[in-house]
Amino acid sequence: MKSPPAPHPFPADRASTITRSLSRVRALQFTAYGGPEVLSWAEAPDPHAGAGEIRIAVRAASVNPLDWKILSGAMSEGRVPGEPQYLGYDAAGVVDEVGEGVTGVAVGDEVFGRGRNTQAEYAVLGSWVPKPPSVDWAVAAAAGVAGETSDRVLRLLGVSQGDTIFIDGGAGGVGAVAVQIAIARGANVIASAGEANQDYLREIGAVPVRYGEGVADRVRAAAGGQVDGVFDVAGRTPVGELTSLVAEPSQVVSIANFAAGGAGARVSTGGADSRPTEALTEVAELLARGKLVIKVQTFPFERAVEAFRISQGGHVRGKLVLVP
Repeated sequence: MKSPPAPHPFPADRASTITRSLSRVRALQFTAYGGPEVLSWAEAPDPHAGAGEIRIAVRAASVNPLDWKILSGAMSEGRVPGEPQYLGYDAAGVVDEVGEGVTGVAVGDEVFGRGRNTQAEYAVLGSWVPKPPSVDWAVAAAAGVAGETSDRVLRLLGVSQGDTIFIDGGAGGVGAVAVQIAIARGANVIASAGEANQDYLREIGAVPVRYGEGVADRVRAAAGGQVDGVFDVAGRTPVGELTSLVAEPSQVVSIANFAAGGAGARVSTGGADSRPTEALTEVAELLARGKLVIKVQTFPFERAVEAFRISQGGHVRGKLVLVP
């Protein structure tokens, strides 16, 4: 791959637009922990791409459960913010700055991926892939965290052609993407959701079961016995019920129940298990081929409070996405 081109002048109209934007960079932020009401859309420091990174002019950024967990202070370990804090872990946009050592991407390219503080006008990405031209900005923005998380857990479970897996929480942002990636890899998928989302699970190719008390019995009935793996997205089903569905407890991987390890299940939060570029590449291909469909609800950044409240309430179908 060739190195990125040296900086060059933008056309006059584009240059003036970027100059105006950079003079008033805005980002979603908070200065005290709490509910969505503490959020504000306000001016923020201008971010820049470091080595191995790119900066994008954000066209859309998704809301993930991690955002409101951080906002609530649940992960603060008692510390107070001290200064404005920013949110967002995935986005789609147009490259406007390329960091040192980065090749294969140039200013003006349309991309999506994973990054930091992405719920803003401009954001830095650490992993990215080209956005397929046929894919909407909001859909691309919704694919970063959900795609990486789905790939990571399905890989840990060793899901392959002919396997039968259970995804506990299959209608939400991560769950629905995991269902479709698993099916694309040749697996049979049973997934849980509330009554209102049973038809949606059928639509994306899963065998639906109602979540809640007795879900393990319903999964066994649907599978004709045990399954090859369990992806616990929601963290609501007692881990003992989930491990009863597999031959070995380690064939249960949770991203939401951090106590699941005590029962022999595995907990995955990323880190060394993550292969973001590989995951994003697969997601981009599936989106372009129509093998992955992500339902999105979009909100202007000024209505982020509403989006966060919906996310906290659970029972979300697909993903919530913020747009400038």
